[in-house]
Amino acid sequence: MFDFKTGEILLIDKPYTWTSFDAVRLIKTTLRKQFNEKIKVGHAGTLDPLATGLLIVLTGQKTKEMESIQAQQKEYTGTFMLGATTESYDRDKEVNATFPIEHITEKSILDAANSFVGNIMQVPPNHSAIKIDGKRAYEYARQGKDVEIKTRPVTIYSFEITRIELPEVDFRIECSKGTYIRSLARDFGLLLRSGAYLSSLCRTRIGEYILKDAMHPKDFVRLLESMNAEGLLK
Repeated sequence: MFDFKTGEILLIDKPYTWTSFDAVRLIKTTLRKQFNEKIKVGHAGTLDPLATGLLIVLTGQKTKEMESIQAQQKEYTGTFMLGATTESYDRDKEVNATFPIEHITEKSILDAANSFVGNIMQVPPNHSAIKIDGKRAYEYARQGKDVEIKTRPVTIYSFEITRIELPEVDFRIECSKGTYIRSLARDFGLLLRSGAYLSSLCRTRIGEYILKDAMHPKDFVRLLESMNAEGLLK
């Protein structure tokens, strides 16, 4: 039994290429259709369109918990592509430079990962939603303007390398709020005296909430429609 007006915490598995707002908008539209009234809906922690995984959607009074949920520790899995860079630090932009990887060893990869564990300073990507003088950083980037993005502290709790098949390196990372895995990819490549960009990313956990308990947004909509038909929504 859901009570969306009082408030629910919904675990959504955001699909590849969907924006976080796409998922929220679909749920918001469905709720308005089912209840014939506007219900407040928001999400705790944006995922880039090319990332997949856990998106926490909040309704009603639960939207007041947005900041506290966003502040919780996050876990990601994904792949770095070594030997190349892109302007966006991920697959959103074309490769703009290539670098040698013949000198990179398994030991150097493991050592590089370990060096990031702890409190570090990180520069967010130019193609990010960071606000600078009232505008998003990606707006300046799209206009070809260079702006200074300040470094900020983040915490990497664990950085595990799970597969090495050069040029690909798979990882699992636990980190604090505000950590950009795309920036970690850039810095990882630099530390290895090469280049790197993020070729895939999945958020698997936010605090106690885990991806395996989440649903595809369209499956969730079908569930709502079915429950409404049976009179199980309020």
